[in-house]
Amino acid sequence: MHNVYIWRLCESVAMMKKRMLKLLFELMKNAKRSDREIAKIIGVSQPTITRMRQRLEKTAIVDYTVIPDWTEIGFEIMAMTLVKAKGQPEAAEKAKKWALSTPNVVFAAGGEGMGMDYSILSFHKNYSDYSTFVGKLKTAWAENLQDVQSFLMATGKERTLKTLSLKYLEKTWDETD
Repeated sequence: MHNVYIWRLCESVAMMKKRMLKLLFELMKNAKRSDREIAKIIGVSQPTITRMRQRLEKTAIVDYTVIPDWTEIGFEIMAMTLVKAKGQPEAAEKAKKWALSTPNVVFAAGGEGMGMDYSILSFHKNYSDYSTFVGKLKTAWAENLQDVQSFLMATGKERTLKTLSLKYLEKTWDETD
């Protein structure tokens, strides 16, 4: 009898986790939808979705945001900048302060690959703006900087193969589920 209870409890926890992930992916596809609309999609009540959303907002949702048409708001370039640092402990804290204080930077993280330690995703109005950005990066990181490499992407529709969106991630989760 005890084993049946544990099995049902585990099954219940797995079902709850699956629903939470489904809710998270629904929000990633369109966070503007009401809890009532999402409840219909997931197959639970609206109050359940509201409680689940509140729990996710405490544990798994960092921020709600929109992804605009970059060129419409004046950004022609998205840059992926890779940095090789020296003096790792000192460099990490400086890098974090610099990234947090630089509004062009929308994401920055330490990592590894291609001989680099950090990756920075940033948006720029034009090449001149990007060039100024790199100059400031080199000045700010001077004593901890070993190398900087960038890959520049035009934000216009003519060069975009797939728009930046988190909605695609659900399909990956479905495939591995």
